[in-house]
Amino acid sequence: MRRREFIALLGSLASPRAAQAQQAIKIFRIGFLGSISASKYASQVEALLAGLHDLGYVDGKNITIEFRWAEGRYDRLPELAAELERLKIDVLVTHGTPATIAAKVATKAIPIVTAAIGDPVAAGVVTGAAEPGGNITGVAIFSPELAVKRLELLTQAIPDVKQVAIVLNPENTLVSAILEAMKSAAASLAVEVQQIAVRAPNEFENVLSSLAGGRVQAVVLVDDAMLIANAASLGKVIANLRLPSVGFTEFAQGGGLIGYGVNFPEMFRRAAILVDKILKGARPADLPIEQASRFDLTINLITAKALGLTIPPTLLARANEVIE
Repeated sequence: MRRREFIALLGSLASPRAAQAQQAIKIFRIGFLGSISASKYASQVEALLAGLHDLGYVDGKNITIEFRWAEGRYDRLPELAAELERLKIDVLVTHGTPATIAAKVATKAIPIVTAAIGDPVAAGVVTGAAEPGGNITGVAIFSPELAVKRLELLTQAIPDVKQVAIVLNPENTLVSAILEAMKSAAASLAVEVQQIAVRAPNEFENVLSSLAGGRVQAVVLVDDAMLIANAASLGKVIANLRLPSVGFTEFAQGGGLIGYGVNFPEMFRRAAILVDKILKGARPADLPIEQASRFDLTINLITAKALGLTIPPTLLARANEVIE
């Protein structure tokens, strides 16, 4: 065989391989259904993208991400979920119970990963944590148990507290399960509770001002995407009412007395691992719901001093962060 013919033969053999290599680069489409806004959840999204990057996924190279934000209007979530479903994405990432329920209604075929959800079993999102079934998996907070823990921490910080207000968003479908758990715990702690409903940040001051001068001695916040996104504002409003309070970690950093909750960026990073498994062929039904493993306790001694409170040393010793 002459040299020119040999080179031509090599070229004919190499070309299909090059074409196959190009075809092997698949660009996956990931949908993200957000309950609040991009600015409020920037750190969580950044953690998700960092987690995906660590696993070899780069936006614009081998993945594209379609973001849809409800801007705190939970009634828009079904419409946005349906919009993402029509884009024929490969996997849909959500956070919060309302967004995950909206995604579940929108599609039974597209895999769904919830980066943070209160209690997927209690909310009816999955049939069981160990065997989710269906097309949903993710990372759970188990909010009812977390809310009870906050109430217990409050009574440890202020042993003589008897009247507690529970601040919640009634638009969150997990509220009933959280309230049931808290009322049961309150009875065993000899504490009376009343619920205070807020649906949007512009309601904070007017609604919560009703607590001033009343029988309420302290406040407990329960997990909800809207409330968490506005933790700093809530901390300032409740601090101005001069009421001891407990909520998420970010709440104490904003002026609340005690913060106890999960590390959300870490949960979004873990969600990236589940997304990777699904893109590689795993079924959500076979991926157990993971439970948040890191819970941080923050105590704001500046707020405690302003309220004339002395936090027990045993509680301070357990804190991951003390603001002073």
